[in-house]
Formats: sequence, C-alpha cells, structure tokens
Amino acid sequence: MKILVVDDFPSMRRILRNLLNKIGISDVDEASDGAEAFAKLQTSKFDLVISDWNMEPITGLDLLRRVRGDAAISTMPFIMVTAESKTENVIEAKKAGVNNYIVKPFTADVLKAKIAAVMG
Repeated sequence: MKILVVDDFPSMRRILRNLLNKIGISDVDEASDGAEAFAKLQTSKFDLVISDWNMEPITGLDLLRRVRGDAAISTMPFIMVTAESKTENVIEAKKAGVNNYIVKPFTADVLKAKIAAVMG
C-alpha cells in the first residue's frame, strides 16, 4: 500500500511516517501542502491520502475537494488529520467526502484502525 502524507510541518510528517512504519507500512511519500500533494496525485499512483487540515495556501479540506472533483482520483481514500475536534469541522469534512477523520494526538493503533476502516 502506497500512502501520501500531507502536512506543512516536517516533524508531523516524520511522526506519521514513523507511525505508519510501526504498523507495517513503509511505502510512504510526503507533501508539504495541498498544492504539492495534488501535483503528486496527478503523476503517481497512491492507495491512500492522509492529510492535515490546517495548511497554507491550500488546506487539507481544499485538497480533499480537489481530489473528489478530479474524475481520475475521485474515489481515492482520504483520511483527514486535525487538532480540531469541533463537530462542524467533522460534518464539513464528511460533506466534502472524507473517508475518515483522526484528531491529534493519536497512537499507531488508532491510525491502524482508521486505515483498516477505510481500506476494508
């Protein structure tokens, strides 16, 4: 399984990569924002996107909307990661087509369960 991790903080990308390695997933690419992520999604095949919500200039929610609007990748499984647990944010992400939602901080077990729920 190849995963694209999207976060504007290198430390968070590293943490996510380490958690993924811990649960046996080593094929991981990274993007530092939504624009870079979308460009990578246009040129490489991924099985899953794990994206932070709060990024500039393109947020994780904007990235999700772009993915859902692109016929070639519209069914790409997408997990949103955020420090925001507000109900309205979860609802907004669901409306935009997110497959799952993780609130920071989280453990490798939580990540594994969320990926399993999305990937079946």
